[in-house]
Amino acid sequence: MKLRSIDLNLLVAFHRLYIDRNVSRAADNLGLSQPAMSNTLKRLRQLTGDELFVRTSAGMAPTLCAEELAAPLAQALATIQETLSHLTSFNPAKSSRKFVISAFDIGESYLMPRLMDRLAKEAPGVTLQTTRAGAGDSLKLALESGEVDFALGHLPHLQAGFFQRRLFLQHYVCAFRRGHPMAGSTFGINEFQEADHLTIVTEGSDYELLDKIMAGQAPQRKIRLRVSHFLSTGYLLRDTNLVATIPNKLAEILCGPFGLVYVPHPITLPPTDINLLWHARSHRDPASQWLRNLLFDLFH
Repeated sequence: MKLRSIDLNLLVAFHRLYIDRNVSRAADNLGLSQPAMSNTLKRLRQLTGDELFVRTSAGMAPTLCAEELAAPLAQALATIQETLSHLTSFNPAKSSRKFVISAFDIGESYLMPRLMDRLAKEAPGVTLQTTRAGAGDSLKLALESGEVDFALGHLPHLQAGFFQRRLFLQHYVCAFRRGHPMAGSTFGINEFQEADHLTIVTEGSDYELLDKIMAGQAPQRKIRLRVSHFLSTGYLLRDTNLVATIPNKLAEILCGPFGLVYVPHPITLPPTDINLLWHARSHRDPASQWLRNLLFDLFH
């Protein structure tokens, strides 16, 4: 017997008949007329070559063949129902889903502590993995393939086939150690040009644009050190007299642990949208929708 020749509705009807042991009651529960249910039973008998149910004083009694079919068919139908239910619902409290998020180290540091705290309360079985999928086509392909579920950052090259929503607006400040010679005094464009600077050079960030703006307005700025990771600036600023232009969210994270201070930037730099992006393939996925809404609730 080939599966393609079987009407799965017949199996649903069999399961209902096995439970109700009454054609009229089974018909009502399935929303069928009694003649339609009787015809379904006739088709089931033709399919299996067995009576399946016989009339007794106590109702319709299953035959030995029906008894053999009942348990495995009930399990199969439950599996189908559970699989289809996952397409329309998501229970975070019972889920063991893993989400992969592409983010810079600043995104990990600013977002993950609060997100993990929320997950511990609402979705203790859900796990996260962060990765840096890179810029350009590598991140695009990772999102398209499902290797990465979400991307965090300012990613204007991801347009067609992607959805995005702003989590917050990022501004830029100047940060340095609390005992810095320029701490406590006015920090204007002259002080900015006199200072020794640390800058971050990382693929996919906005720093190339920011550097051009700062070079145009402060041509005498002295860059003494270039690094590729945002979080290393905490250690470097703590132990040197360097000054760094960094996002205000990063400054908030680093000030306490590393004894830093930050001041408004003397140069007007354009703020950056920090967005959550996802591919259209997961737009209607209930699990994806749940985590997106959770992130918006936490950071928007």
